[in-house]
Amino acid sequence: MRNHPPSASTLDRNVSTLTFLGVLLFTAVAITSCAHVAEEGRSDPGFPMPDTYSLYEETAPAPDRWWEGFGSEELNTLVEGALKGSLTLRQAYARLEQSRALAVQAGADRVPDLDLGASASETRRNADGETVTDSSRSLTLVTAYEIDFWGRLRSEHQAALLEVEASQDDLCTAALTLASEVTLKWLELLSVRQQLEILDTQIETNRTILDLIELRYLKGAASALDIYQQRQVLAESMAGIPQLEARRQTLLNDLAVLTGEPPRTDLGLRAVAFPEVGSLPETGVPADLLARRPDVRAAGHELFAARSQLRAARADRLPSVNLTATAGFRADGWGNLFDSWLASLAANLSLSLFNAGAIRAEVTRREWIADERLATYGQTVLTAILEVEEAMINEVKQVEYIQAQESRLKIAADSYREALQRYRKGLIDYLPALESLISAQRLERTVVQARFDRLSYRVKLHRALGGTWMGEIMEGKENRSPQR
Repeated sequence: MRNHPPSASTLDRNVSTLTFLGVLLFTAVAITSCAHVAEEGRSDPGFPMPDTYSLYEETAPAPDRWWEGFGSEELNTLVEGALKGSLTLRQAYARLEQSRALAVQAGADRVPDLDLGASASETRRNADGETVTDSSRSLTLVTAYEIDFWGRLRSEHQAALLEVEASQDDLCTAALTLASEVTLKWLELLSVRQQLEILDTQIETNRTILDLIELRYLKGAASALDIYQQRQVLAESMAGIPQLEARRQTLLNDLAVLTGEPPRTDLGLRAVAFPEVGSLPETGVPADLLARRPDVRAAGHELFAARSQLRAARADRLPSVNLTATAGFRADGWGNLFDSWLASLAANLSLSLFNAGAIRAEVTRREWIADERLATYGQTVLTAILEVEEAMINEVKQVEYIQAQESRLKIAADSYREALQRYRKGLIDYLPALESLISAQRLERTVVQARFDRLSYRVKLHRALGGTWMGEIMEGKENRSPQR
C-alpha cells in the first residue's frame, strides 16, 4: 500500500478548518476587545522614610561579615560552622528549592505540551456464525496550548518567580538570624564563665573573712552574730554556682545544636574575656534597609507576587482559547502502521457566563490579600527602622550605665576596705563592713552582666542593619540533591 498525495477535497477541508480557527480567534479578540486588566497598587511602604537615624554620625563601616569585627577566631570558627552545618538553614534551602520547582511548573503552562501515545486493540465478534477479528494499532502525537491573551499564565508565572525571590530572602534572613543567635549565645557563655570566676573568688574571700571573724570571736573581739552574718554571705555566694553551671552547659548544648551537632559535643570553646568593640558602625540612612534587610526584601516580593496573582484572577474572568493538535498513524497491524496517517487541529473558546459570583469573589479575595501584603511590607519596614534606632540608643545608654556601675563598684570596694580596717581596730561593729562587702560583690556580677548587655545590643544592631554576605551561603548548594 502506497501513500497518495492529498486529494482536492482533503485540501478544501484543511483550508476550511484553518479558516474556522481564524474566525474563532478573531471572535475571541472581538469579544474581549473592550476588556482591560488593570494593575493597581502602590510600590512605596505607605509612609515617608526618615532621612537619618536619631544618632546618625559618620563612622568607619563595619565588615560585611560583622562578627569578624569582634576579633575572635573562636567566634569566627563557630559562626562559619553554624552556617555550614545548621539544620535550620537546610530546611530554608529545601523550601527555596520547592518554590523553584513550583516556578518551573507555572512556567510550563506557558508553552505547548507534547504527548506521545501508542495503542493496540484486538476485538473478536460473531457475525453470521463466523468469528471476525478486528485489529487496531495507532501511534499519535498530541499537543495542547492555551493562548495567553490576557496574561493570566504570565502573571501566575511571574508570581511564582517572585515567590522564589521571597524564599531566597527567607534563607538569607535565616542565615542572618543564625549568625546573630550564635554570637549572642557565645557572648552569654563568656558572661557566665566570668561570673563563675567572680563567684569562686568571692567564695574564697568570704571564707577568709569568716576565718578572721571566728578567730576574733575566740579572742572575744567579735560576736556570734558577726559569724552568722558572714556565713550567710558565704552561703549566698555558693548558692549562685549551680544555676550558672547549669546555664553554662545549656549554652554549650545550644551552640552545638545550632551548628548541626548533638548536645554535649565539645566545640573547643575556651574563651572567657569579652571581645573589645569600637564605636558604633556606620548605619547609612533608613532607606538602605530596603535593600540590605532580607526580611524587607521578602515582604516586598510577597507584595508584588500578590499583585501578580490579582492580575491572574482578573484575567480568569475573560474568555480562554485552547488549541489542540493531533498527528499520528493508525492501521489494523504494525506492519502497515505508517501507510495511513491522520492529523487534526481544534480550537476551543470558553467563557464563564454564570458561576454564582465565585470568580468575582476570588478577585475580591486577591485584592484584600494584596492590601494585606502592602500593610505587611510597611510594617516590616517600620520594624526594621525601629530595631536600628533601639539598638543604637540602648547601646549608647548602656555604655553610660556601665560607667555608672563601675563607679559604684569602686566606691563600694573602697568603702568595704575602710570599714574592714575600722572593724579590725574595734572602732565599729561588723554590720557596715558587711553591707559594703555585699554591695561590692553584687556589683561585680552586675558589671559583667551590663557589659554582656552592651555587646548584645551591638549584635542586635548588626542584625538590624542586615547586609549582603548572606548571599554567599548559596554558593556550593546549587547542585545539591535531596537526601534520601
